[in-house]
Amino acid sequence: MMKVSKEAKVGILALITGVILYLGFNYLKGSNVFTTSNKFYATYDNVDGLVVSNPVVLSGLNIGKVELTELQQEKGNQVRVTLSVQGDIKIPAGTEAILSDAGFLGGKLIKLKLGKSTTLLESGADLSPTKDKGISAILQEKAIPALANLDSLLMSMRVVMENLNVVTKNLEGTGLMLNGVLKNSDKTVTTLGASLNSTIADNKASLSGITSNLKTLSGNLIETEKGLKPLLGKFNSIADSLNTLKISKALASTQQSLDGLQKIMAGLSAGQGSAGKLLKDDSLYTNLNHSIANLDKLLIDFRLAPKRYVNLSIFGKKTTPPPMVK
Repeated sequence: MMKVSKEAKVGILALITGVILYLGFNYLKGSNVFTTSNKFYATYDNVDGLVVSNPVVLSGLNIGKVELTELQQEKGNQVRVTLSVQGDIKIPAGTEAILSDAGFLGGKLIKLKLGKSTTLLESGADLSPTKDKGISAILQEKAIPALANLDSLLMSMRVVMENLNVVTKNLEGTGLMLNGVLKNSDKTVTTLGASLNSTIADNKASLSGITSNLKTLSGNLIETEKGLKPLLGKFNSIADSLNTLKISKALASTQQSLDGLQKIMAGLSAGQGSAGKLLKDDSLYTNLNHSIANLDKLLIDFRLAPKRYVNLSIFGKKTTPPPMVK
């Protein structure tokens, strides 16, 4: 069996120790030397204390770390941050690298907000840099206005206290007068209370009588209302009956008139009575027509031979009338 020298043993031990130290140092920095990783870049105007080995988080899980921060003076002192992300994490296009606070005690981290694109980014691609408003910034925004208001409030309180001191000094001179007024007001209140009590005691009997009379009157009104309700109901029924009776009489009278008129019209149609005969018998019309024709002839004859009808003779001579027109 070959013997190993002491120098070789020391060298092997030193090598093993170096490897362990390297692995332990990288483990403490949050890197895993046994897994592959992809590198992505994000450029910020100000990293607010972000340092190497700060975590890269996705949905609350640590998936990588900040590997390097570089100041680019040629680009306006922007800071280019190199992110080391586990190789099995798929990063789509449009992913945002959000610089956020790690907690109340300080520290920074990078949160990844994955994009919705179906195209995946390869190692070495740039991510969209954004910043999340930290707790310290929010507190600063809220605290500065509150401090300004507190300062103005303290100034107002100081003015009020000075005015109160002046008022207190003025009241010290009038303290005795106020005490006298208060004593007199106590006496006045006591006198008024006694007078009011005596007045109530004197008129207690009268007040009791008025109260009992009011109760009796209200009871009588209730009884009267109970008696009036049936009477009102009866009056309503009587009024309805009268209205119905009047309408019935009017309808009956109208029906009788219509029946009589119908009988008269039937008689006229049948030729009954003088009016019916005039409507049905045309002899009257014929006779009237004949009479009018004869009267017309008579008038013509009278106009042509008036002497036939009026014969005046002074000497008694008779003249023969012309022949009568037919």
